[in-house]
Amino acid sequence: MDLVHFRNSLPKGVKVLAVSKGQTVSQIRRLVAQGQIDFGESRVQEALPKLIELKDLDEIRWHFIGSLQTNKVRQVVKAFEVIHSIDSIKLAKRVSRIAGEEGKKPKLMLQVKFREDPQKFGFNAESLLKEWDEFMKLSNVDVIGLMTISPISLDLNERESLFKDCRLLADKLQLKDCSMGMSGDWKQAVEAGATWIRLGDLLFRS
Repeated sequence: MDLVHFRNSLPKGVKVLAVSKGQTVSQIRRLVAQGQIDFGESRVQEALPKLIELKDLDEIRWHFIGSLQTNKVRQVVKAFEVIHSIDSIKLAKRVSRIAGEEGKKPKLMLQVKFREDPQKFGFNAESLLKEWDEFMKLSNVDVIGLMTISPISLDLNERESLFKDCRLLADKLQLKDCSMGMSGDWKQAVEAGATWIRLGDLLFRS
């Protein structure tokens, strides 16, 4: 893939998050050389050695996209600028408290489930709306958007409908960002209003 041409072909405001879990440091450097600066990792123990080895590339912005365990919050807050997987107000409060202790202010995406899926965590739309005022009280984080993952059982039209639901809820909450869409459904996500698409193999296999 010609990454520069691909990025330039996306609508204004849509950004590419390169999912680098399982990828080598040399592969990440190759994409950085093509202008890619946003990278997503989902396992703390795999990510931290990469961050250390790539510390000379201070232009990289690291995003945490995996399920965040409470005992990993401090490590993630210290190492990542954006967390895409906040799935409870309790977790958000813990992140905010620890961020204050560490002198950080991470950007947060709230993970929302718009269809039943036992494989995924997250708020449902109704519970998030009820708890929204609690998020607005958090002083050491910046809630910038929503994240959602489509169940693998949905066809592409159903996925686009789900992504539109995410965009509508984000707009209702006056949140700019929607992190949604992966290598198999990014086109539907972009059509629905994604601002971040998470691409792994599509970028790294070329």
